[in-house]
Amino acid sequence: MRKWTKTQWVGVLLSCILMGVTLFSMLILVWPGEKEKEPYQLIFIPKTIDPLNGFWTSLIDGAKLGAEEMGAEIEVYGANSEEDIDEQIALIRSCIEKKPDALLIAPADYSRTTEALREVKESGIKLILLDSTIDQNIADAVVNTDNYQAGKELGEHTRRLLDEDSVIGIVAHVQGTSTATEREAGIRDGLGKYENQIAEVVFCNSSYKKAYALTKEMLLKYPDMNMLIGTNEYSSIGAARAVCDMGLTNQIQMVGFDNSIEEIQYLEAGVFQAIILQKPFNMGYLGVEQAINVITNREVEHNLDSGSKLITRANMYEEENQRLLYPFSGQ
Repeated sequence: MRKWTKTQWVGVLLSCILMGVTLFSMLILVWPGEKEKEPYQLIFIPKTIDPLNGFWTSLIDGAKLGAEEMGAEIEVYGANSEEDIDEQIALIRSCIEKKPDALLIAPADYSRTTEALREVKESGIKLILLDSTIDQNIADAVVNTDNYQAGKELGEHTRRLLDEDSVIGIVAHVQGTSTATEREAGIRDGLGKYENQIAEVVFCNSSYKKAYALTKEMLLKYPDMNMLIGTNEYSSIGAARAVCDMGLTNQIQMVGFDNSIEEIQYLEAGVFQAIILQKPFNMGYLGVEQAINVITNREVEHNLDSGSKLITRANMYEEENQRLLYPFSGQ
């Protein structure tokens, strides 16, 4: 029998080790173990994508940051205006074809969007409502401002500015949305005995220009009107522009919703006596968090209030309120 030298034995051993390493590497490559988790796919449909509107841009920014921090990918689609309900319905149905893990949406109408949103649920996609609600309880979670309570708080503050001779006008946003309905109901309850002094409610369809025109018409129709209430950013700013252009800032008091830079400037100048500040960035971020929780079968609070705050000229310079008014200023 042939005897192997020590060198030959070492060579055989090294060859065996090399073959073992190679086989092990190949097993790792083909082993059907746990693969890297794919990011969750989310789609967000706000009522509109309007780069000039502080509320919607902030809400979208909050949703995008939430997706980035929580390992999700998010696409955003929106109609050209809040009143274009048919376009939003078409967007909902086209997004179903994309088969995301969850659809986040701010419904543009309380009832007309319901059928399309039922189709979302029937397709197995998780449904999260932001900002507004619909007439059926089919969503997996809802994140919004408590619009009735915010309206009531604004109405209660307004009541302190009124007397028996006051004439009130309301410039609302889109008739048929839950936000408009709930805010008006809260405002009326907050006004108490002065509710009967509301002369007219007009709807601007979330258009600055239409709010401006309707406010002018209303002030000409009711020359004694001395209080205006706006129910969102479009209606509040449009009405304020009209009051300023008509030279009536010393005759008419105003309160409104939201806190764009222009609206804050009107508050500083005394055109507005108060505004209800929503927290749209929080709303977007929390909406994504709720979506991830639903997808991963974690416990969720079905109706989550994203918060609001009454800001007046008297308290707007307080440190906490400055942070709310200017959330990206680094204060």
